[in-house]
Amino acid sequence: MAESPSLPDLDPISDRAVFRQIADHLREAIERGQLAEGDKVPSEAQLMQHYGVARMTIRNALQVLQSEGLTVAEHGRGVFVRSHPPVRRLASDRFARRHREQGKAAFIAETEGAGGKPSVDSIEITEVKPSPDVAERLKIGPKDRTVRRSRRYLINGQPVETAISYIPVEIAKGTQIMQPDTGPGGIYARIEEKGYRLDHFVEDIKSRMPLRDEVRALRLAPGVPVFHLVRTAYASDGTPVEVCDTVMSSDAYVLSYELPAR
Repeated sequence: MAESPSLPDLDPISDRAVFRQIADHLREAIERGQLAEGDKVPSEAQLMQHYGVARMTIRNALQVLQSEGLTVAEHGRGVFVRSHPPVRRLASDRFARRHREQGKAAFIAETEGAGGKPSVDSIEITEVKPSPDVAERLKIGPKDRTVRRSRRYLINGQPVETAISYIPVEIAKGTQIMQPDTGPGGIYARIEEKGYRLDHFVEDIKSRMPLRDEVRALRLAPGVPVFHLVRTAYASDGTPVEVCDTVMSSDAYVLSYELPAR
């Protein structure tokens, strides 16, 4: 096959289904770099000729790769190896005060550090009674209300993350937290201006498959899971000042942590 990776022949005595053998061969070519990010996968006709199988067998093999998030089909152009331009999310650095002092929120600082162009859209601000879980994390009563800030983050125009912050009303009221543009340094800069000096953050992270609305919001390819992260921000006196419920496209981020050995 011209301008294609060297693919092995089918194993006639294998008990593995033919379409899965073909998927295995293509996956190995991707993992070895014979098919790099953005490269076009051999066409159905090329694969049919090489393996001597029906078109439906080839389509089933390609569907396996797409369901694993390794490839993406572009109508009228073919199937391509999916690009994964990850942002390294440095847990030990992203909320450093120096970023806020420079007028940059965490997402802006880390995205620009990776050479990307950050943007935010779908901003919604409402006053709500939080869920029992959020209320417990904020240590507020069942009748207390919070300001809910929902937004979507994009890198180079590609959605990568949705986030919903819950801030106690007495902290958010009278600040730019109530406005679409929270100002230099973002939410945390405004919270510190209210006298709540941030001390530490606690994050709970799990990986799962996305819900239908999350697939739509993040434009996820089939088979791509998400990171579901819930973060609680604490002031120096131990007061919880914000809970942020975040859903992140797993192929857009590398989660990096520095842990002390003491």
